[in-house]
Amino acid sequence: MIAPLLIFAYGNPSRGDDALGPLLLERLQALNLPHVETLTDFQLQVEHAFDLQGRERVLFIDASISCTVPYAISRLSAHKDTSYTTHVMSPMAVLHVYRELYGEPPPAYLLQVRGECFELGAALSVAAAANLEVCFDLLQKLCTKSDSQEWERLAHSH
Repeated sequence: MIAPLLIFAYGNPSRGDDALGPLLLERLQALNLPHVETLTDFQLQVEHAFDLQGRERVLFIDASISCTVPYAISRLSAHKDTSYTTHVMSPMAVLHVYRELYGEPPPAYLLQVRGECFELGAALSVAAAANLEVCFDLLQKLCTKSDSQEWERLAHSH
């Protein structure tokens, strides 16, 4: 059986704050939520469009040096951007591939967690660790909200 909610975090745990997404997933997995499936990878690729099949909702999580502190959450739409032809894809390009292959993708959101240091071999920064705590609280709330209107409200309020 396919879980209705897919949470897909991507980032490189060896690059300091780029580990924020995978670290959030580790904490979420410990909750053993039956309606949530988690996936993680270093980056998004065309094959990840397949993972969206049968979902009611998808949440992508990534670290960002340019989003607001502590996070930004937004609704995504399928879009063929310049990442479409590279080995590193944006969530919008993954949704575009899904639409090309299977039809309209499930509602999808992007949670960007503010990071400060992305150097190879760096530890998680103090600021990113604080942002991780705030985002974990948000993530737990999102996982208990099956109402689309509540997700939309959260996406527009931050």
